[in-house]
Order: sequence, then structure tokens, then C-alpha cells
Amino acid sequence: MNLSDPQTIRSILSRHGFSFSKGLGQNFLIDPSVCPRMAEACGADKGVGVLEIGPGIGVLTKELCSRAQKVTAVELDHRLLPVLSETLSDFSNLHVMEGDILKLDLPELLKTEFPGLKIEVCANLPYYITSPVIMGLLEADLPIDALTVMVQKEAAERLCALPGTRACGSVSAAVWFYSEPEILFPVKRDCFLPSPKVDSTVIQLRIRSKPLIDVPSQKAFFRTVHACFSQRRKTVLNSLSAGLSLPKEKTRQALFEAKILENRRAEQLSMDEFAALTRALSKGDFI
Repeated sequence: MNLSDPQTIRSILSRHGFSFSKGLGQNFLIDPSVCPRMAEACGADKGVGVLEIGPGIGVLTKELCSRAQKVTAVELDHRLLPVLSETLSDFSNLHVMEGDILKLDLPELLKTEFPGLKIEVCANLPYYITSPVIMGLLEADLPIDALTVMVQKEAAERLCALPGTRACGSVSAAVWFYSEPEILFPVKRDCFLPSPKVDSTVIQLRIRSKPLIDVPSQKAFFRTVHACFSQRRKTVLNSLSAGLSLPKEKTRQALFEAKILENRRAEQLSMDEFAALTRALSKGDFI
């Protein structure tokens, strides 16, 4: 079954009465070269269990199953379950389950599905859940080696942006806090059915054994970061004061303690400076 052939795909979907949902961001990969590269990049192999999110019609799933010891694919759209039963019927190392990845008990899921296996995550993520899924996986402290995911090009650039550069935002800082991000390769829009309006990029986030920096409280750190970026066109003094509802005099005190000039902007701060600012705010009981 050639799952890279648009005519074959349309025939399968028509037979099951399936129609694409814009609300679920359904764009299925049809380029035969992309999925093998993703499967190889994620490290799918014997002794490895792969969690896939949103398998669609199973193009990437097929490549993962051909390499990994076990693949568990979580699909939100129940209409695709009979489609996957047909397209992936050859694989005994696959478990397709219906569910919302944002609502599942992930520690229990991984423990049940992949006992004794090294765990990887590999997925073609719809735009509307990109950040929630990635942050949910990073924040959950799961026994995952890396996330290898395809996202829209702009999202990839934002997620992997180095702190201290113009493209950096609060989500970039969070990604660097928990992982080592890398942009792997681009994927053109005509590689999908239906074709989206934007290009995509495959990125990999290798999970750190411990966070990049030492902070008194992760909750306080991310409150600080979010506050700094809450009004990114303004100085860090103004955005931090507004974001934390903190009087400017106390904000100045914390910035002075952290050795950060008050006229700088959040995108100019390094991870170490965010950490120093968090410590100063915590020390002054401002956060």
C-alpha cells in the first residue's frame, strides 16, 4: 500500500467516509523521503519505544514500526482508527489508542507501554497544539530521550531561538531550560495532503539530564520569564513591573541585584540573567 500516493490516500479515506478537519489541523505527509528521515533521526531501533502523536493515516507510523521495538500512536480523531487498522495491519509492534495527548496520564502511559525500553517521541504536530504538547512533555519530567517533531517553520524558529537573540520568546527560554534544541531539516508545503499555506521544519529537542540553569523555583523562574516577555517591546523594567504587578522601585531593586540594566529588553537577556533575576526577586520576596 503506497501511502505516499495521493490517489491511494483519497481512495482509502473515501472508503471510510473520512473528510479532512481544518479544526484538527489535518495535513497528511505524502512525500516518501520525509518520514524515513524523521524515523532515523529520532533513533527508532531495537530496544526503543516510540510515542507518536497524531499518526493520521500512518505514513510516519509505518516507518517507525519498521525500525522500533514498539510504537504507541495516540490519535484524537476516532474516525481515523479504522483507517489505521487498514493501513498498518502488517505491524504487530503497534498499539493505536484513541485519546487526547494533552489529557492523558503520560507517566502512567509510558510506564505501561514501554517497560524496559528507551523512549523517544516522534510526531507531525498540528500548529494549534504545537506549544501545549511540547511544553506538556518537557514539564512532565518524563523518561524521554528526545522529541523529534515536525512543526510549522515559524514555530520551529521560535522554539529553537537562542536566548539573547531577537527571535527568542518565553517558550524559547522554556525549551532551552529543559532541552538542547536543534533544527534538522525543512519540509515544503507540497509534501502534504491537503497542502497547507506554510512550510514546515523538523526539529529535535534532546532532553537534558537536569535543567540548564539552577533556580530556586522553576515556577518562580517561568513567572519571571513570562513577565519579562509580557510586553516585549518595552524595557525589562516596565514589562517585569507590569507582568508581576510589582512597583517599579522594587523592580529596579531586583534588576540592580541581578546586575541587569533596566533599559534592556527581555530578548537581550541570557538564561543566566533570567536565573539571576529570579533569585533576586525570590530573595526580596517579590515573587
